[in-house]
Amino acid sequence: MARFDVYENPNPATREAVPYLLDIQADLLDNLATRVVIPLVNASAMGRAARFLNPQFVVNNKQLVMSTAELAGVPVATLGEKVSTLKERQDEVIAALDFLFSGF
Repeated sequence: MARFDVYENPNPATREAVPYLLDIQADLLDNLATRVVIPLVNASAMGRAARFLNPQFVVNNKQLVMSTAELAGVPVATLGEKVSTLKERQDEVIAALDFLFSGF
């Protein structure tokens, strides 16, 4: 597993609105049984996105919004298949996390 990798949402009840989860946990902590993830929500299901808090990405031709305030820890064993990476957009992801925790 690697930081900024994108995984299929394993929950069938939420998969339509939230097709993917973004792994944001430091690679140094790979030995933990959990990963910290942020939902990647279909733009049409998100409503109005906050400029700095909710960056937008395209994964598998789907317009997605990072729902930063909904970050969560999930068991590694429950993550779906890796489908992409957002490593090249890590600055935006980290800026959104900074905004969530620091307000700037």
